[in-house]
Amino acid sequence: MRSSVEIYDMETRKARVVLQTDVLVEAPNWLPDGSALIVNGDGGLFRIDLERDEEAEGFPRLDPINTEFATSCNNDHGVSPCGREIVISDQSETGQSQIYRVPIEGGTPVPVTNLAPSYWHGWSPDGATLAYCGARAGVYDIYTISRDGGEETRLTDGLGHADGPDYSPCGTWIYFNSSRGDSMQIWRMRTDGSDLTQLTFDERVNWFPHPAPVGGKLVYLAYEAGVTGHPRDKTVELRLMDEEGQNMETLLSLFGGQGTINVPSWAPDGSAFAFVRYEPED
Repeated sequence: MRSSVEIYDMETRKARVVLQTDVLVEAPNWLPDGSALIVNGDGGLFRIDLERDEEAEGFPRLDPINTEFATSCNNDHGVSPCGREIVISDQSETGQSQIYRVPIEGGTPVPVTNLAPSYWHGWSPDGATLAYCGARAGVYDIYTISRDGGEETRLTDGLGHADGPDYSPCGTWIYFNSSRGDSMQIWRMRTDGSDLTQLTFDERVNWFPHPAPVGGKLVYLAYEAGVTGHPRDKTVELRLMDEEGQNMETLLSLFGGQGTINVPSWAPDGSAFAFVRYEPED
């Protein structure tokens, strides 16, 4: 498979290719200054510089980010609102995913969570709190924790599989996907776990909602009916809807799934979002 990192422009409603590679890369994050994307691949993190002169130098390259002992990074990573840190989910130390903070330029990972497995998905807008999916005794729920670590707070109640939490730009809501209603759909709740509301009700299997930084919209990944989990190498759709679950539309259909849009990938001004398409090699 080839990985095609692309940017979807909300005004033109078209996607353009940023980088294509034989490395299996996943889950693009946008830096707050709009200068680069962060992706993972082969257990490491990479920077894709969007300000390179493509006409002179061709496509940007994958520039490795030093994460020292953390060499089993998965696709649950993201950049802090201030742009000075990356949070990663890595299993090098214990064999199960745990959450760490790393300086944006690379360096020694600082542990955040004590319990595993834990899979990061969202920064609060003020940068003080992390939201993540944690499996405790085999039950997948949504948790939050201070960026400095400490005790985790459980927000969901063990009904179904809850995953993919991401904050609204106002910091009032956490959007996530859950199978608590028998099929995987998009939900939201307040940051204390109250006012739990289901937003999608269709036959598709819906994952990874990401609110735009402006405009009251969110994008999410929709699998065909009957798909279990969030596998790769499937025909999927990227869909857009209002933050209240209204005015749903399909932006594009592609070959992807796991790795396409697991984590927040909106441009800082909400004008575009990044994603990964996978293509069979000739």
